[in-house]
Formats: sequence, C-alpha cells, structure tokens
Amino acid sequence: MRILVVEDDNPLREAIVSLLKEENYLVDEAGDGDEGLYFAQQGIYDLLILDIMLPGVTGLEIVKQVRSGDSTVPILLLTARDSVADRVFGLETGADDYLVKPFAIQELLARIKALIRRSGSMANDGKISYGGVMIDSKMRDGFITDQALGLTTKEYDLLEFLILNKEQILTREQIFDRVWGFESETTMSVVDLYIHYLRKKLAPSGYDSLLRTVRGAGFMFKEK
Repeated sequence: MRILVVEDDNPLREAIVSLLKEENYLVDEAGDGDEGLYFAQQGIYDLLILDIMLPGVTGLEIVKQVRSGDSTVPILLLTARDSVADRVFGLETGADDYLVKPFAIQELLARIKALIRRSGSMANDGKISYGGVMIDSKMRDGFITDQALGLTTKEYDLLEFLILNKEQILTREQIFDRVWGFESETTMSVVDLYIHYLRKKLAPSGYDSLLRTVRGAGFMFKEK
C-alpha cells in the first residue's frame, strides 16, 4: 500500500512518514502544495493525507483537482481548523475524513486503516483475493490455495498493485512510480524484469495467465 503525505510542517511530516513506514506502508512525501498536487495526480496511491494550509496550492485545491479526474482514492485532511463549518466544507469538497491537529498517533493510524478498508482496498485481516490468487499484507506474500509464492519485497508490491487495480490497465510509468518510487535510480526496464519474475512464480499453478501484457499500453491482472 502506498500513501502520499503532503504537509509543510517538517517535523510533523517526518513523524507521520516514519510511523507509516514502521507499519510497512510505502510512503511518498511533499512539503508544499504544488509538488503534492503533482504526486497526487499520478494515480498510484491508496490514500492521500493532506494538510489544508500549504504553500502554493492548498490541500482543498488538491482534493478538487484529484476528484475532477474521477479518482476515488481515499483522502484524509489534516488541519488546525476545528470548527464544524470548516470540517463540513472539507468533506463537501471531496475529502473522506478530517483530523484536527494536534492528534494522537493511534487515532491517525485507526483513521488510515478505516479509510483503506472502506475503499475496499483491503479486508480487516489485510487479505484480498482475485482469480484464485490471494495476497496478505501482514505477511507480505502471495498465496494460491494456501501455498506461499515466496515473493520478494518488490514482487509483493507489484502483485499487490496489480490486484488492487484488477481489470485495469496499468502503464509502466505507473507501476514504476508505485513500486520503485519517484526517486529510484533504476531504469524503467526493471518493470518488465519483475513482471517476468512474477509470472515465473505464478506459472507452476497456471495463474500466470492472469498477468496480461496489453501491447502498447502496459499490464493488467484479469481473469479470462
């Protein structure tokens, strides 16, 4: 699961990012609204955490821009404003939840998990299945009829992204940004290499047919 944190308070942003990484989330971060909007529009995140008052584009403007593109990604707003009117306005703009600063770390984690569950990305037990293949976010592995696939970290991240976006075409750029991140020094060819690795691990059980190459577009996880 990849989360974007957009917060201009450096100590707070660093604390949130550190916490999320300890919980095994993949995390990107931005300290201003312009960079945050660019990241948010890439379509690779399972959750956006946005401060409202940001340098450049505001958090509410990011929400508007993301929702104008028909994205349903869960959005959690962070703000020092605690009036009912402010909260209602944020939710009416398109956010899914609202957390007032200062907040307890455990409440933040609970809100994050609730939003991800509500979006249908993961079940309560951290498992999701499609076409006979199951992934377990706690064990960070894939399974076929209880048989572990023995996935590496990147293989798991790739399979998770494919299953969470089942029956949708994912471009090489989206996969690269999601699995390896914007700051990775490796090349885009790593995507094809790991698609090959993943197919090899699915092949013994015949499930490699689920991982389809869409010529000229990208890849898709789809049943026949």
